[in-house]
Amino acid sequence: MRIVVAMSGGVDSSVAAALLAEQGHDVIGVSMQLYPASDRAGRAYGTCCTLDDLHDARRVAAAIGIPHYILNFESRFEEAVVSNFVREYVAGRTPIPCAHCNSDLKYAALLDRASGLGAAALATGHYARIVGDDQGRHHLLRGLDHAKDQSYFLFSLTQAQMAQARFPVGHLDKVAVRDHARRLGLPVAGKPDSQEICFVPDGDYAAFVERQAPALTRPGVIVGQDHRVLGTHEGVHRFTIGQRKGLRLSSSEPLYVVAIDAEAAKVTVAAREALGRTTLTAAGVNWTSGVAPAGWRPASAQIRHRHAAAPARVRALDINRAEVTFDDPQTSVTPGQAVVFYDGEEVLGGGWIE
Repeated sequence: MRIVVAMSGGVDSSVAAALLAEQGHDVIGVSMQLYPASDRAGRAYGTCCTLDDLHDARRVAAAIGIPHYILNFESRFEEAVVSNFVREYVAGRTPIPCAHCNSDLKYAALLDRASGLGAAALATGHYARIVGDDQGRHHLLRGLDHAKDQSYFLFSLTQAQMAQARFPVGHLDKVAVRDHARRLGLPVAGKPDSQEICFVPDGDYAAFVERQAPALTRPGVIVGQDHRVLGTHEGVHRFTIGQRKGLRLSSSEPLYVVAIDAEAAKVTVAAREALGRTTLTAAGVNWTSGVAPAGWRPASAQIRHRHAAAPARVRALDINRAEVTFDDPQTSVTPGQAVVFYDGEEVLGGGWIE
């Protein structure tokens, strides 16, 4: 089978490509160029998806003996990921650029390119699994290594996309992946994992947003739940739900951000107990089965990548919205983040928290 592998230059996608080639598949490596060689905006980039990573991917492809192509996705990445990131923060929401990159670029765009290369499937280095059933349906499962599981970022996959998706390292843990990399003699076997958002390598999201959209950031007030003004701020993009540090307020008890009103440039703070929420609504919902539940369905819901999925019930509100009710209050339910619904190991669907 001809399979296109999205090669980021990291060890996971490199091992994915090498294992498929070892199994006898006709493998083609592709990498996405997301940044210009020189950025006129003066932006720095981190240790993920850089030009150095493209060189690493090419070295791995040469070591495996497969063709490798670089696809220029700079403009699509700018609009689908970077501009969305800025818009969300300015709107008082907390975005997840990696989820948008996976859904809007790696699958929506790369599957089209894979078809153009005559490939029947697209493989990535994600820690997730897909299994089929007797009815021809596809099921998205957590990766075997729960510490590295990336199914949370893949909730937007459709049945058609899952039919063509392959996750060759999803049944492995990270130790086994690095063992394979050494066994296969891959030049990235010891390469460390990237941690930061690639286009904000210093982690200063607020400064990045201000550079990108200076006209859209404005000062405002910080208030208590009684609406009394407690202080001022330099822009709602500097805050996220649950934040405690950086408030610069004098108080007899720790205060946390519990609400952000971008239109009024107002940030509301309160004691930690006020962070608990038992319900949420989500928009842009995708049901990976292709069919929304007819009524309330028991599930576990995960509201952040590192959040332990909590017992809940979920129901569809309309074609692309859903409501979640948790058995117990959850801390820091944050607009802009994803909520993903699970039945045990299986992803039922997910959407963007409103």
